[in-house]
Amino acid sequence: MDFRLTDDQRALRQGVRELLEGRFGRAALRAAVDRGEGERGGVLDRELWRELGAAGFFALRLPEADGGVGQGLPEAVLAFEEAGRVLLPGPLIATHLAAGAVAGAATGEVVVTSVDEGLVEWLDEADVVRGDTTGAEPLASVDPLTPLHRLPASAAPRPASGALRRPRTTGGPGGPPMSDGPGGFPVSDGPGGFRVSDGPGGFRVSDGPGGPPAPDGPGGSSVSDGSGGLPVPDALGSPASPPAGDALLTSLLTAAEQLGSAARTCEAAVQHARTREQFGQPIGAFQAVQHLCAGMLVRVEMARAAVYAASVTADPVDIAAARLLADEAAVRGARDCLQVHGGMGFTWESDIHLHLKRAWIRTHRAGGTTRSEEELADDLPAGTA
Repeated sequence: MDFRLTDDQRALRQGVRELLEGRFGRAALRAAVDRGEGERGGVLDRELWRELGAAGFFALRLPEADGGVGQGLPEAVLAFEEAGRVLLPGPLIATHLAAGAVAGAATGEVVVTSVDEGLVEWLDEADVVRGDTTGAEPLASVDPLTPLHRLPASAAPRPASGALRRPRTTGGPGGPPMSDGPGGFPVSDGPGGFRVSDGPGGFRVSDGPGGPPAPDGPGGSSVSDGSGGLPVPDALGSPASPPAGDALLTSLLTAAEQLGSAARTCEAAVQHARTREQFGQPIGAFQAVQHLCAGMLVRVEMARAAVYAASVTADPVDIAAARLLADEAAVRGARDCLQVHGGMGFTWESDIHLHLKRAWIRTHRAGGTTRSEEELADDLPAGTA
């Protein structure tokens, strides 16, 4: 199987990059940050949201017969990677997953958010909320472009199928995402995602380990194993609540955003190391700085390989591994980039701290550190410790 990007996939990635750089470049990012400094949190750019809808960003995986673009999960990963590069704000994943289930989501006319691990992003700006937000309270967020609400502990989602899951007690890699340091949130999961099995007639997608075939056709969904990758079934639930499989897709698309952010901070660190001079030479000539930049690049490329592979297999274990690698690449990459930039990296005028803060926020989405580690541990052979 050839895992290299096709010409169409490269064109898609380049098109999304050009759209976002032209519409949400650095000037627009800083303007959005300034607007988000207020007590209210953030103000979503509805015009930009509609432009994303018109470009097919939210309807990328929706079948053409339903007015979508008809692409697969690998193409969605490429698009969300570019969104992560520019720190595009808003409940992008929730709206993307709601396309076809919530009227107006695919075109960007409607902003959709969802309850995720006891947190809700952009609740005040959303037109539709998937999940019960009763009792949700505003939560101070370190990211000026991600306003948060937190559900009461009694209302937070519980693990499915009676599975016992350890509550998250740390803020994930690199520290807590919220400035008031919540004690962690229960991890919701259950079988919940899609499994891919190689049976007669090609690959088949089912609703979970040992579960029934996905409801896309007799005996399960036949999917392509060609260059276009694996188009995951839409499995669109009701507008009121997201389907169980959305947690798996949320984790993968979050990993794609983390990958984009990690790649951007790596590029910024290398560029600064080439141009910033100390003691009569670029700081990139010093071994300590070289090691920081090399480590960032290694983590980015490892995460990229894992995320791209997981978008093709759609296997929960592959997605868990990709999420762990992408979270680490984003958080550690932003921290190392701050170190390369020195004192100026910690200033408000720098964009690096925004990447670090957004990376912290993303680690608390569905499929975060605890859940992904448990998924990988469950997949170990019996007796392995």
